[in-house]
Amino acid sequence: MDTTRHQQTYLLPQLIERAAMVDPDHVALRYRGESLTYGLLFEQASSLAHALIADGVAPGDRIGILLPKGFESAVALYGIMSAGAVYVPLDPTAPTSRVDFVIRDGGIKRIVSSSAKSAAIAELHEAGVPLEAVFGIEPTEAVPYRSVSWEEIESFPTSPPAITVTEQDLCYILYTSGSTGTPKGIMHTHRSALSWAEVTASVYGLTPHDRISNYAPLHFDLSTLDYFGGAQARATTVIIPEEYTRFPASLAGLIEEERMTVFYTVPLALVRLAAPGILDGRDLSGLRLVLFGGEPMPLKHLRTIMLELPQARFVNVYGPTETNGCTHYPVGNIPAETDEPLPIGRPYPNVEIMVADESGSPAAAGQAGELLVRAPTMMRGYWGRPDLNQGAFVLRDLHGGTPDTFHATGDLVSLSTDGNLRFLGRRDRQIKARGNRVELDEVEAVLLQHADVHEAAVYAIEDAEHSLQIHADLILTDGAVPNTTEIYTHSRSVLPPYAVPAEISIRDSFPRTSTGKIDRRALHAEAVGASSNQET
Repeated sequence: MDTTRHQQTYLLPQLIERAAMVDPDHVALRYRGESLTYGLLFEQASSLAHALIADGVAPGDRIGILLPKGFESAVALYGIMSAGAVYVPLDPTAPTSRVDFVIRDGGIKRIVSSSAKSAAIAELHEAGVPLEAVFGIEPTEAVPYRSVSWEEIESFPTSPPAITVTEQDLCYILYTSGSTGTPKGIMHTHRSALSWAEVTASVYGLTPHDRISNYAPLHFDLSTLDYFGGAQARATTVIIPEEYTRFPASLAGLIEEERMTVFYTVPLALVRLAAPGILDGRDLSGLRLVLFGGEPMPLKHLRTIMLELPQARFVNVYGPTETNGCTHYPVGNIPAETDEPLPIGRPYPNVEIMVADESGSPAAAGQAGELLVRAPTMMRGYWGRPDLNQGAFVLRDLHGGTPDTFHATGDLVSLSTDGNLRFLGRRDRQIKARGNRVELDEVEAVLLQHADVHEAAVYAIEDAEHSLQIHADLILTDGAVPNTTEIYTHSRSVLPPYAVPAEISIRDSFPRTSTGKIDRRALHAEAVGASSNQET
């Protein structure tokens, strides 16, 4: 390899190229007990890049990734970027209609996939999805599109192709649910993604000796820390198979077997690991850092898991997909008597925040306002949505002179006198019930304070008078006797009358998104349907 290349790192694939130059035999990825070194990852990604370019791929083209977790997904994302193209993860668990939308909306003509997804690819063809080629799958009659096998890909050169791409060019687009139900594509550049990799590797002291979990799938933004922060530090990323994320005992065993040192996940995984007996007999002494984010973490479960892992440092990580991470809060001792939600903390280095009041001016300490963020980790914008971009970015002159561009997150926060931000809810989770403002996230937090409540989901539906009624669906802790009267009493003791749920239902489980979050949209639709049936 030419060790004189890329003294400056300005593109994401250069992270694995640099690692391959320094120590090609160092393990980049672990999956199901097997290893892939940085040298092999770099060579395989380069071969895929050449294959894509030979097929007509040009810088800026969007390439879909329709793969289950594994080595191939990592090769795919780095190979696509090495070709100067933009990778777009396609949720392998999503219905065909959603994948269809993303492919058409993103102008995707080629995807990288595998034989495991042959049936899904056939369904895309039946839906009339205009793909030109599928890479990573053997040519068969079962696959209606032109296909290029991994064997053919491996015949291409293993050196990186010469392309003209800068750090300001796009490297990936992540599609997330839109408030209207239509997915929106969030565009990130090499610079924004590299900035996130650099800050996480620095702040959390990542080294080549770390073994970092990859809990989240590619279409979930948590995965960017695992892959890119890990590559920045030349660490080993341990890809967690999907089935392990559903069974906490298996997950605990994998953390132990792989000797993971950094675990980054959603609160749900920690809640499950905190269940009685799950960590009994496990040696997780190598786990030095537990990062969690994506939604609020219930304090009672956090206390439990912190007691189980006394050697680990716990950090609440906050940041919308649009900005990657922007603040974090290292968790100290949590007093037993407190039920106040965790702060989302202080900004990372090289991040500026502003809490804007209703007039757009800086809010006073303790005053609620919308969080505005300015950082190099910020997205380029929403793909093909100039209407959304107009509201997503605002100009603020905080220092005198030329106004700076901030991302308006839509999150409501307040800045405490200690310098920590506190998350109050989403701007679009604020409702008016009988003329009174209610934050649904606040109602959830109060319900979770009850000892019998394991998880809570709160939403609002219209009643016969077209006023919003607050509904709460709960999952109780193991062994708890259903007693909604007692939970109502608890709610009334904390919330004003207009914020107390009009209806509380006990459930055995929640519908969930592919990333493990409670699917409140599905719960709302279910409740509206039940209400309509009762009226008819």
